[in-house]
Amino acid sequence: MPDLLSDACGQLMARMRDAVERFQMISLRRPLDAAEALLRQNSPIAVAVLGQFKAGKSSFLNSLIGRTLLPVGVVPVTTVITRMQYGPKDLARVRFFDGANREIGLDSLADFTAEAKNPSNEKNIAYVDIELSGLQDYEGLCLVDTPGLGSVFQAHIRESENWLPEVGAALLAISADRPLSEQDLHLIRDLTAHTPRIVLLLTKSDLLDPDQQEEVVTFFQDTLQRELNRKFPVLLYSTRQETERFKTRLEMEVLLPLAANRDREFRNILKHKARSLARGCLGYLEIARKMSQQADQDRKGLRQRILDERVNYTLLQEELTVITRENSRQTRTFIMGNLNPLAAALREKLATQLKRDMATWTGNLWKLTRRYEDWLTENFTEEIGRISRTEQAHFMGTLKKAHASLDRSLASFRALLSDNIERVLGVRLAEADWRIEVAEPEHPDIHMAKTFDFHFDLLWFLIPMTLFRGLFERHFLKMIDREVEVNLSRLAFQWETRINAAMEEMRKQAERYIRDELTTIEALLSRQQGQTLDIEKNIQEIVNLFEKVK
Repeated sequence: MPDLLSDACGQLMARMRDAVERFQMISLRRPLDAAEALLRQNSPIAVAVLGQFKAGKSSFLNSLIGRTLLPVGVVPVTTVITRMQYGPKDLARVRFFDGANREIGLDSLADFTAEAKNPSNEKNIAYVDIELSGLQDYEGLCLVDTPGLGSVFQAHIRESENWLPEVGAALLAISADRPLSEQDLHLIRDLTAHTPRIVLLLTKSDLLDPDQQEEVVTFFQDTLQRELNRKFPVLLYSTRQETERFKTRLEMEVLLPLAANRDREFRNILKHKARSLARGCLGYLEIARKMSQQADQDRKGLRQRILDERVNYTLLQEELTVITRENSRQTRTFIMGNLNPLAAALREKLATQLKRDMATWTGNLWKLTRRYEDWLTENFTEEIGRISRTEQAHFMGTLKKAHASLDRSLASFRALLSDNIERVLGVRLAEADWRIEVAEPEHPDIHMAKTFDFHFDLLWFLIPMTLFRGLFERHFLKMIDREVEVNLSRLAFQWETRINAAMEEMRKQAERYIRDELTTIEALLSRQQGQTLDIEKNIQEIVNLFEKVK
């Protein structure tokens, strides 16, 4: 790296570090740590594969490296950050949060990186680093597999989001069978602060024919231009069809140029991070400067005008809690209101199916009962699962209602605080972002009651079926009504649990936003008296260094 850029970035980051710590710019600490480490270590470019759960990230990386190395599955699998780069021999090292390292065999990766064997990263693993001799073409790059966003495991989401400042280049994996979501757009917005190299990778493109592929790519490009006012490369990929063609294009347009021009790309990434951080730092310092100017005149009055009783954190907490609690109480009723109209058709369908199937069953009462119980489990699992998948969009009423109410409360707080700050200082606060995820139950929670209150089936040898089979078949059919009621109720409970958990997470997000904003403003208010000249000096020095980082 040329000394001029290295020195300029180093000086800029040192100045920002001083400002970040002095003025408690909490949100800048993590990205600044990552940028300083990048400058200090001059490490391989981290090419991160990010995206929602089930977007095919691990499958894509396995295809790219030409071997099934990373664990894949239909449920959330990747639980820790996994980094792969070129090395003279194949090996893997587990790096723990306490600083310990341990070399492992490649065949035991799943013991450390898979959710099933390391749930919620209970083994406290920071990274798993893999070196592969087959990655020589990508020397200078580090391919990174991340836990999926949007899964039921909040630990996975936090792990991926906390790692974003480390990103050098980003491949955002989006399954071609679903539209571009608000979560995807939010992730892209976040990524633009950390890297200039963002590529959208439409995985599972074999699900679309060529015309549909072209239509989806055009839709994504138009949406990104409209929403973000920026163009991003959009590439297709499939691990099932035309894999080599897709892989070759990805290599020629993205990976091999990154590797071949590693030093230049590294400088661009470092420069991007430094300048992005500087813009954020200058924004906070401008608030601090205006606060200090006003504080020089009337610090006590400024505090009263900005942090008056209407933005009392305790009262706001109570309001958010009441909103969440009241909507949570209504969730079960709302879901059952959507499920109850389906009960009659489900009973009729199952009863008709049972009559048809029972006609083919043979054997004594014990055999008939076991066959019936197996039939119940199989058919209810299928039907309740189908209802869960097809009707879930109708279950979110209380979630949407809670979101609207919480958003109104948060908007009211933000408008008051922002208006006060703008009136006094001429600066407005940024709007809060929401992240809402509700994971569908992987399997319906099916429960079957006892077929008989008394175990008649154990006395099968005393019961002639030629005389009593009709009686027992009527009993079997009669049980359908109760099982439909019970299992629809259990499905409602599963969705109620997930929806109410999402509401609780929304409440926490709102509280965090309010708390962080108040903490930042209070810290600035308490520290800025008589510091106007010092703050202006910091601003000017950062502006001068900002211009040098080119």
